[in-house]
Amino acid sequence: MSYRTYTKLANAALISVLTLIFAGAIVRVTGAGMGCPDWPTCWGMLIPPTSVEEVDFDKLDITKFQDKAKRMGRDPSTISQESLRADFNARHVWTEFINRLFALPVGFFSLATFIASFHFKSSRPHLFWLSFSGLLLVLVNAWMGARVVYSGIAPGVLSTHLALAMALIAVLAYCVWAGAEHPPKVKMIGNARLVRMTVLALLVLVVIEGILGTQIREMTDELAKAHLDAPRETWIGELEQSMTYFIHRSFSWVLLLTTVFAFSLAKKHQPDGVTPSQVGVLAIMFTQMILGLVMAQIHIYSWVQVLHVGLAAILLALVFRWYLITPNEKRPLAEASGR
Repeated sequence: MSYRTYTKLANAALISVLTLIFAGAIVRVTGAGMGCPDWPTCWGMLIPPTSVEEVDFDKLDITKFQDKAKRMGRDPSTISQESLRADFNARHVWTEFINRLFALPVGFFSLATFIASFHFKSSRPHLFWLSFSGLLLVLVNAWMGARVVYSGIAPGVLSTHLALAMALIAVLAYCVWAGAEHPPKVKMIGNARLVRMTVLALLVLVVIEGILGTQIREMTDELAKAHLDAPRETWIGELEQSMTYFIHRSFSWVLLLTTVFAFSLAKKHQPDGVTPSQVGVLAIMFTQMILGLVMAQIHIYSWVQVLHVGLAAILLALVFRWYLITPNEKRPLAEASGR
C-alpha cells in the first residue's frame, strides 16, 4: 500500500462528505427531510415509491408514525393511513432518498481509508487511529441520521448530526495531509509562528461561526414550519429580532478581516507565493459575505442557503489544511513546499 493510494482514498472520503453536506442542505431548504418518514426503508420500501398508489399502507407500522408525531408536539391521534396518504410528496421522497444515496460513498471510502491505514499502523500509528476515528464518526452519524428521521427532525438532533459531519471533515482533512509520504509544509521566512497563530485563530473563528450558523439554520427551519404560505422574504424581519442572528451576521466581518490579515501574512512570509488552498479560503470568504448580504438584504433564496452551507464545509477543510501546512518556525528554502 503506497502513501499515494492512502491519500487518494482519504481525499475521496473527504470529497464525498462535502458532497453529502450539499445534498443535505438541499433536503433542508426544500423541506424534504421527512420525505422518507422511516429508516432504512422509505415508506416501507427499499426503492422509494414514485406515487402514493405504490405505497402499501397496511404494511406500515402506524404506531411508529404516531410516536414520531408525539415527539414533534403533534396529536398522535391525528395520524392515520389517511393522513399519511395526504402527506405523501413524491418530490420530497426522492430528494431525501437521493440524499441517503450520497451517504454510501462516504461509508465506502471511509472504510477503504481505514483498511489502507493498517499498512501504516507501525510506522504512523496516528494515521491508523485517525482513520479509525473517521470510520467511527461515519457510523455514529449514520445512526444519528436515523435519529433525525425518528425524532421528526428535532433541532438539537439535527445540529448534532451536522456537528459530527464537521468533525469528520477535520479528521479526513488531517488524514489527507498526514498520509502523504512527506506531509507538506510551505516555505516560510520571517515570523512563521505569527502566521501559524493567526491561521489557528481563523480556524477557531470558522468553527464558532459554523456553530452560530447551525443555530440560524434551526431558526429558518422553524420559520418554514410556522409560515408555510408566507413569502420567504418575510422571515428576515423575524430573524433580525434574534440576538443569535445579529451576532452571526456581525461576527462574519471579524472572520473576513482575519482572513484578509492571514492572507496578507502568507503573501509576505511565503517566498513561493500563496497556495491554491489559501486563495480558496479568501475566495470562499468573500463569496460567503456576498451570499450573507443577499439573504439579509434581498431574499432568503433556497439556492443561496445551499451554497452558504456547502461552502462553509469546504471553508473548514481548507482553513484546517492551511493551518497544517504552516510551520511553527522558519524553514530552509531548500525544503519542499505544500500547496
